[in-house]
Amino acid sequence: MRFITSWIFRIRIIELFSILLILINVLTFCLYVIDKRRAISKKFRIKESILLFFTLVFGGIGALLGMLLARHKTKRAKFRIAVTLGLFIALIPVVHIIHGLTFDKVVQYVEIDYLSNSWPSGIDGYRIAFMSDIHTTPHETMDKVAVELNMRNIDLLILGGDFAMQGGYYQGSMKSIAQITAPDGIFGVDGNHDDYMRLNEAMRQHGITPLDNDGIRIHDGFYLAGVQDMWNRSPDIKAAVSGADTGDFILLVSHNPDVSMVQPTEGVDLILSGHTHNGQISFFGIPLYLLRKNITNYGMHFAHGFAESADGIPVYTSKGIGDYYTVPRIFSRPEVVIFTMRSEVCE
Repeated sequence: MRFITSWIFRIRIIELFSILLILINVLTFCLYVIDKRRAISKKFRIKESILLFFTLVFGGIGALLGMLLARHKTKRAKFRIAVTLGLFIALIPVVHIIHGLTFDKVVQYVEIDYLSNSWPSGIDGYRIAFMSDIHTTPHETMDKVAVELNMRNIDLLILGGDFAMQGGYYQGSMKSIAQITAPDGIFGVDGNHDDYMRLNEAMRQHGITPLDNDGIRIHDGFYLAGVQDMWNRSPDIKAAVSGADTGDFILLVSHNPDVSMVQPTEGVDLILSGHTHNGQISFFGIPLYLLRKNITNYGMHFAHGFAESADGIPVYTSKGIGDYYTVPRIFSRPEVVIFTMRSEVCE
């Protein structure tokens, strides 16, 4: 019994659902075959309500195979309708499982041309890479990310927080990130899963600069600021941007995008965040899980991509790179975002 319990807890969610889906369809297939044999031998039959129940509860594939191979119920209209619906219902988790095992394991590099009349024209074409929520991303994957970013000629790399602190896993992630060439440096903030003292120390050891309710001038006219995590510490946007001059383009980094709804963001030009993972497991890309408001208080507002702060400032929320431990990504493909900054008037 202990072995079975231990095996169940070790298996990943996506594999568990795959096994359950297979078992349901095998059971449904068997029920159709058994009922057919009992009909031939004129024995006690399986109730039609039971067959229909398993057909509609993710067993549509097994039901179809049972009907065709056993030549059972094929002329009954309600069973033909039930199998059609059952197939549709069963294919929904199948598509999600396949997507989770294929596309959602491959990091996507999202290129965005960002136009702003506040951006200094002297550094038009400046490239900023942003990645967040690394968690337990395999170090081999992070090494590949480093190679890819080195090929894309970025000028600045920003980390949005949330590493795996257990067992020092974050140190391996830092080692991979340190391989990335960014002429103007690598900067990062802490997230809600981080021990900020250990994380900041690891950052410094690998030449990465922590942003801790403070900021730094990267170029004339360009100021980078970052705040502490909203759940664990005390983010202070005002303090973070206090070193900027009037007219600077201010880029603010906050792991949790919700801070932009509860603190003033006037004067900030763009905010980069992570944290929500686009719900991690979404329904064809729709992050219904976020409606529970236990990750963000604003539902799908900060699920992924561009939204606005309470003051109307653009906020880009990244889906992040890593899985949250054993929870898979489903229709929430991991991403690294690369902004090419241009000094043009936004339309």
